[in-house]
Amino acid sequence: MGLDRRVQRERAVLAGLQRFCDDQGLDASLATEVVGAYLHQGLRGRASSTKGTYHSVLRRLAPVTEPTGAPRFAGSNAPSPYHATERAQLYSVAASQRRPWRRYSATVLLALGLGAGLRTSELVSAKGRDVIVEEEGVSLRVRGVRQRVVTLRGYEATLLGELVGRKNAYLFHPEEASRTYPNFVNDFCRQLVADPDAAKLSAPRARSSYICDQLASRTALSTLLGAAGIVQVESLLRYARHVPGTPRSKAALRHALASEWS
Repeated sequence: MGLDRRVQRERAVLAGLQRFCDDQGLDASLATEVVGAYLHQGLRGRASSTKGTYHSVLRRLAPVTEPTGAPRFAGSNAPSPYHATERAQLYSVAASQRRPWRRYSATVLLALGLGAGLRTSELVSAKGRDVIVEEEGVSLRVRGVRQRVVTLRGYEATLLGELVGRKNAYLFHPEEASRTYPNFVNDFCRQLVADPDAAKLSAPRARSSYICDQLASRTALSTLLGAAGIVQVESLLRYARHVPGTPRSKAALRHALASEWS
């Protein structure tokens, strides 16, 4: 295998590990237990030969002897957050879809992504019964591995409260669909009709926008970790790189968590 092809494969494998760790709220690592979890859970349903290839690549990239603490690799930056103009464009794109179900689902994706920071897997499983509308405000009960309740603020809170329909209906794409299909949300976003120069709708970018908004407003990191369903504060580093004035190292993030930004 040529050097370029080998490097491309390594990057693809590491990117897959990074996505798995992000989805599970873990700090990306080449530690044996993290790699094992990725191979068994993150590659569930993949061929044994594929798992073997990934295992071989990750074993080659890991240090020969593990130092104290889990070895780390430099994870990729999170998707860039949407700025205000792009958010306005996205809401305009959602509203301009000719078919009502596309208008509705695109708007729901924005409300749940920008307003609650849901992962793609959480987005597709959210139902009307998970929305809690009270006098104090609007919250969302997130089900799944990272169960939590997220309080929405501002426009997205009002919007989600208005969009809730049947309690047992899915919020995003309530029509019948294969929700286990890996590109279910990506395909929906790609098929939206929009001006070529308009911002492109993306669930990961919407989640990144939510987390970066919280970092920019100096939300207590313990509160942000709970709301975003993230286990380790170090996982915020890939988002903090987009936000001026935030910690630029994992050690600084740990300190910020301990002191709650004081």
